[in-house]
Amino acid sequence: MPVIVMATLRKAVRELEAEKTLIERHLTAVRGLLGSLGGTKSRAVRVDSLGRPRRRRRMTGEARGAISRRMKAYWAKRKAAAAKQKAAPRRK
Repeated sequence: MPVIVMATLRKAVRELEAEKTLIERHLTAVRGLLGSLGGTKSRAVRVDSLGRPRRRRRMTGEARGAISRRMKAYWAKRKAAAAKQKAAPRRK
């Protein structure tokens, strides 16, 4: 009775990968619970649909300043346009 080694190995790899994915999801869920309970200083980690943790990117002070400058310019432009529109006389 011949043994088909490659098929057996492929099946074993598929089963192990499925088990690995399941274990990773469980670990992520447990870590999230531990973080939300306040057991550690770390925050709860959000998880995507594949069970991978989604990390929040931190913004540097320089990036915040750039956004602030852009938004101030944006609102100044809108305010000027509104004032210009309000000052324009209406024709009948």
